[in-house]
Amino acid sequence: MRCLVAAAERAELVARLNALAPDTPRRWGRMSCPQMMCHLADAFRLHLGDRPPPARRDNWITRTLLKWIALRTPLPWSRGVPTTPEIDQLAGRGTAPAEFARDREAVIALIDRFLALPAGAPRARHSLFGVLAPNERARWAWAHVDHHLRQFGA
Repeated sequence: MRCLVAAAERAELVARLNALAPDTPRRWGRMSCPQMMCHLADAFRLHLGDRPPPARRDNWITRTLLKWIALRTPLPWSRGVPTTPEIDQLAGRGTAPAEFARDREAVIALIDRFLALPAGAPRARHSLFGVLAPNERARWAWAHVDHHLRQFGA
């Protein structure tokens, strides 16, 4: 199962991010490619504590069954799952797209910060999955970026 834990995973994701352009068409969903780039950055900012924590939307099922499926199986994430409202690009929340290349560089820099954090560093609680162990955070990071890269064919 793929996880964002080392330089090899980072290199693959960065190569896929670099394959995108502002006008890359989406295969599903409603975000544009620039909005998706800012969404990824905001998701990392949440986990790194750079944004206020989102409202909790977790319950027993999301903290157990949904978390297990999303983070412990190799299944690709489903299309159309609603995003965290605090970083919902379509609702006008989160960071607005600016210049695509700079927004992409911001995502890459946030990936690097995520990778550089010590395993025991405090990180924000996931709004649906609750507290994530270091291996679960690494799996979440890879799966979330992969989900949106697949959304744009990268």
